[in-house]
Amino acid sequence: MQLALKCYASDPALSRGRRHAEPPAPTRDAFQRDRDRIVHSTAFRRLVYKTQVFLNHEGDLFRTRLTHSLEVAQLGRSIARALGLNEDLVEAIALAHDLGHTPFGHAGQSALDDCMSDFGGFEHNLQSLRVVDTLERRYPAFDGLNLSFETREGILKHCAPANAQRIDAHEPGGVARRFIERSQPSLEAQLCNLADEIAYNAHDIDDGVRSGLIEVDSLCEVAFFRRFHAETMAEHPQLKGSRVVYEVIRRMLSSQVYDVIEATQSALASTAPPDADAARHQGPLVQFSHTVRSRSAELKQFLFRNLYRHEQVTRTTERAQQVVRELFGIYLERSREMPAYFAQRSDRERAIADYIAGMTDRFAMREHERLTGRQWVE
Repeated sequence: MQLALKCYASDPALSRGRRHAEPPAPTRDAFQRDRDRIVHSTAFRRLVYKTQVFLNHEGDLFRTRLTHSLEVAQLGRSIARALGLNEDLVEAIALAHDLGHTPFGHAGQSALDDCMSDFGGFEHNLQSLRVVDTLERRYPAFDGLNLSFETREGILKHCAPANAQRIDAHEPGGVARRFIERSQPSLEAQLCNLADEIAYNAHDIDDGVRSGLIEVDSLCEVAFFRRFHAETMAEHPQLKGSRVVYEVIRRMLSSQVYDVIEATQSALASTAPPDADAARHQGPLVQFSHTVRSRSAELKQFLFRNLYRHEQVTRTTERAQQVVRELFGIYLERSREMPAYFAQRSDRERAIADYIAGMTDRFAMREHERLTGRQWVE
């Protein structure tokens, strides 16, 4: 059950509303309704077959975009409850924040951005907003999911200045205005950004060790991991194998969660925002302590060097980028290979990007094989 909201939390009764007016739901507030629409969306279901780090076909137990989003939601809700923030808004943002991710993770995003370099580029955060605003087609009266302003604002985590200006021209004072004014999103959106970071650091350690690409001994070079590994072995000297990693990760997660709660409570006490709008103009308030921020940065650097840039990961990354680029080129020449909704659009390049971005890993591979006659080769 949601505890009483603090004065600086987002109150669904004071929401800035939806782009298309709708009568309120009888049993759910605005943010609960947003969450439910996201869970029932086609884009959300596709996340189960979209890459986090390891491609979908590489193993059944590696994280996907779906399991990552669920982990972010869980961490976010736990922290939100302790801080008196709106848990339902946090959950809605967390579940929707990766809806615009391409197949093949960041590799696919990079390739699609290259393909779109002369046509406005490609940002997965902006694409997530496009999904909930336009590309989901479920309701008779409007395109998209017609989510609340606060949920949409949280989904748009990053936005290039040119895109922010363009969005604001169509939606003056809307979800992109903060990138122009350099203000902050809601505290709930700030919390999702940190929960996202906490989640992927932890599960990438787990998946990296599970894959055999990272050794526990090498992880102990990182001060944050080494601290909790030493604690674990001191308390459980007979512990071996995967249980050691699980216990270290559990302790790391708890430490970061408690640190965010403490550091944020301190920031809120010192700034004392009287309401949610005032909190937006105080600078980032949901935060790590300086010490944990430094430790998290060190861990990310380790993962970048030893996992994301590992030869095996890079090899599949290059293949994935080739698939995306070749699909884009084929659809440019033969748009009828796409479904009619995309093939008949006048904004041809953006339509192709929308179609490819919505693909799962395995659908993109099957479609590439169908159109080129070549199978995925490891």
